[in-house]
Amino acid sequence: MTTDTIGSSVTEEAVTSLRATADPRLRELLTGLIRHLHDFARETRLTQQEWEQAIAFLTATGQKCTDTRQEFILLSDVLGLSMLVETLNGDRVQGATESTVLGPFHMTESPVRALGDDIDLVGGTEPCVVSGRVRSADGTPLPGAVLDVWQADEQGFYDVQQPDVQPAGNGRGLFTADAEGRFWFRTCVPAPYPIPTDGPVGDLLRATGRHPYRPAHIHFIVGAEGHTPVTTHIFVAGSDYLDSDAVFAVKRSLVQDFAVTDDPSLAAEFGVPNPFRHARFDLVLEPNA
Repeated sequence: MTTDTIGSSVTEEAVTSLRATADPRLRELLTGLIRHLHDFARETRLTQQEWEQAIAFLTATGQKCTDTRQEFILLSDVLGLSMLVETLNGDRVQGATESTVLGPFHMTESPVRALGDDIDLVGGTEPCVVSGRVRSADGTPLPGAVLDVWQADEQGFYDVQQPDVQPAGNGRGLFTADAEGRFWFRTCVPAPYPIPTDGPVGDLLRATGRHPYRPAHIHFIVGAEGHTPVTTHIFVAGSDYLDSDAVFAVKRSLVQDFAVTDDPSLAAEFGVPNPFRHARFDLVLEPNA
């Protein structure tokens, strides 16, 4: 009996069991899942012990999830599935900002902040300003666009990872662009950091000889009326791990220069010491179809 026919009757019975599924898309997804899983088991000659280990791994992954930690998203990230889904669904018009992964730390609601506010509540060593404009694909500014921002601190930790060190909401902000679509806020330059490795995903990385590091970045979810929201990052140019992101999320169009800026008048305008680091970029949204 050849590998591709072993257990084929079980596969067909499992697929046939879905015939009463009312939702055609659900039936399509489950049918594909069953066929691919069964083919995987046949192709690799999956053993009973390996199957049990896989079940234990998935169980442990679920048990590691909390209100502030999503181990399954982390697993999806390191397997490249999150980035693949983003790519499959991220076919935007020419010039629109590219999307990338949500990541596992968008777990709490960002506090509403005014333009120019400082989201670095722990006092970084180097002042930084992030500014730009939200535009439509044709260049039209989008007044009132909403930007949800979150990032790690200078040590590479998010607030939810250090509740006894960082105040809740550190590195986070919900901003509304002005009448010309402009936004700006103060922060610190984030550091590269390892994704959490104290759970099943960390075990998987160690077993496969992979490092857990992500290049320095700031997360954004940006939306405006009549436009498709985008989930994206800006990556710090020159950061370590740009070429080996543990979650495969770097796109070259999203790498931005956090330039050292020596401009006393501009520093005074932003309310930061001079010199300071300044990242300037526009976020471009695609109009709804």
